[in-house]
Amino acid sequence: MRKVQKQLKQKLALFIFSGLFAAMPAMAATDFKDQESLAKALAKTREKDVDHAAHQNVDKTQEFHGVFYGFLPCDDCTGIKATLSLKQRNNYLLVTQFAKESSREYFEKGNYSWDDATQTVILTPSKGGSTVRRYRIENEGTLIQLNADGTKMADDRYVLERSDAKKNREVHIH
Repeated sequence: MRKVQKQLKQKLALFIFSGLFAAMPAMAATDFKDQESLAKALAKTREKDVDHAAHQNVDKTQEFHGVFYGFLPCDDCTGIKATLSLKQRNNYLLVTQFAKESSREYFEKGNYSWDDATQTVILTPSKGGSTVRRYRIENEGTLIQLNADGTKMADDRYVLERSDAKKNREVHIH
């Protein structure tokens, strides 16, 4: 009888420990969620007291990542399809293509910078070209190409629009 009771106690202890062991990940996940929600609530309460205007060194170029596209005018052709991709680390890729069947695409890579005083993005090609391009930021989704000296072009059709702002996915396929 003692042997049966001892075996029963061992099986009961094993059953209890296995049940607790199985519940540990669920308890840990719940504890993690509670800690995360507490940290978010604490951050929100502290954020009210922070003066965000005091942040001085905000990199404006980080606001304009994305893909911009447009159909630019051309003096001796139907037009030029242009896709400008402003990437991280201030790199860009500009793809242009004359608007005709089986036309070749031209690629230009380089770095871009932000001129806070003039609200412009300046594209500097990395090789093969000395042409610096300037775009004035009209709003969050529109870039307007400027002349080399930074003045506005006479033709208002030199516009690139952000693809996600227009809910349009028309980009070059490579």
